[in-house]
This record gives sequence, C-alpha cells and structure tokens, in this order.
Amino acid sequence: MIRCLLGFRSPSATWPVRPRAPHGRFALWPASGCCLAALALCMVSAGCGSDSPNSAAQSEKKPAEPPAPEEFQDAAKALLGSDAQVLLYGDLAKNGNQQILAGNVVPNTPKSTVAGTVVTRAIVAENADGKWTELLRADEYLKNTSGYLGLTPLQAVTGWKLQFENSADKGMVLYFTPVKAGANEKTLPIAVKWNPATKRYQSMDLTYQHFLNEAPALANQRSTIR
Repeated sequence: MIRCLLGFRSPSATWPVRPRAPHGRFALWPASGCCLAALALCMVSAGCGSDSPNSAAQSEKKPAEPPAPEEFQDAAKALLGSDAQVLLYGDLAKNGNQQILAGNVVPNTPKSTVAGTVVTRAIVAENADGKWTELLRADEYLKNTSGYLGLTPLQAVTGWKLQFENSADKGMVLYFTPVKAGANEKTLPIAVKWNPATKRYQSMDLTYQHFLNEAPALANQRSTIR
C-alpha cells in the first residue's frame, strides 16, 4: 500500500496503441513474348522511382531532437552528476527565465501500463542572472524549496515514472508515478506545475484544478488546497 500526504489511491489508465495499416498487394496477369519483356522493363523503371516499404517507414519516423545546449547540460551534470540527461529546456514556467528538466534515467525502463521514463532522480532548475538554482527535486520524495509536495508518498520510493507536457501558452506539466519493485498496486500520477501565485512548482489535487500546499515534514502532516 502506498500512503501519501492526502491518502489518495486509484488505478491508473492504460494507453491505447494505434495499429499500423497493412501494405497493398499488386496482381500481374500473364503475358508472352515481347509483351513480357516490355512489362519487365516498365517494372524495373517503376521500381527505381518508387519508395520501398523500408524507406516509407523511415520517412514516418520523427526527426531526432537536437541536443540541449552545452550550458544546460553542464548545469544538469552539476546538480545530478555526470550521467544526468536534459529531458526538456526553455521557458518552461512562462516566467521569462530559462529552465531545465533533467534526470538520472534508468537505462532499461520496465514495461508498464503507465507510459513515461523511469528516473531515480529528477530536478527542475532555473537560470536567473547567470546562476542556476534548483526549484524542484524528485528523489525518494517530491520536494521544493518550501518542503514536501502534497500527495508525496510517506514511504520513500526507489524511482519515478516521469511524464511531461509542454505547451506554448501554459508551460510545462509534470506527472510523477512512484515505482516500487515487485508492487502490483497502481496509483494515479502526481501532477506538478508552476504556480504563478506562489512562484514555485507545486503539486495539484486529483482534479488538476487546485494547487496543494507543501508540508515541512512527512509525519502527521496534512496538505491543504491553496
């Protein structure tokens, strides 16, 4: 049983997979003599100008995203170690400052009904006046500069299944799902977003409509809606 500051527990949703469309097939009618030779020549000419199934599949692949600027990579490594990866960067809070989302990614992500990237640690850091400051940290718990985030499990977790969204007008939203080895229990992800009123990242209630206050300590604390 995973206990959290508000005690919510609910099964997670599964994600559908879109099937791929099958390739078409062509039938050829028998021909003889010069007709066969002409037909063969046409097929060779057509084959040279058409795309093969492999090339078509490659064209459907999304282009690789450019690596983060070196400055952002250096900041991530300074905060999380040499194996840190920058997962997202830019004006993530829509406050005019450059931020990074970085994490220590588990190389072989376990299969699960919950999509996302498994990380042992993750941070959000901001560059203000040339200095990088950590705003959010996910390790055994979810924390910001004011304390433990609402809905954080009371028991330490070994990792998080991390999902994130980033829109041009609303900024970044993070979803953290605790990963526990050998556990069959499923929980809803904890949503975390920048709160313009408090100017920090805070977790949200299960309706994703209200921000939750932090707790200075985990034991016997209750998070309230702000």
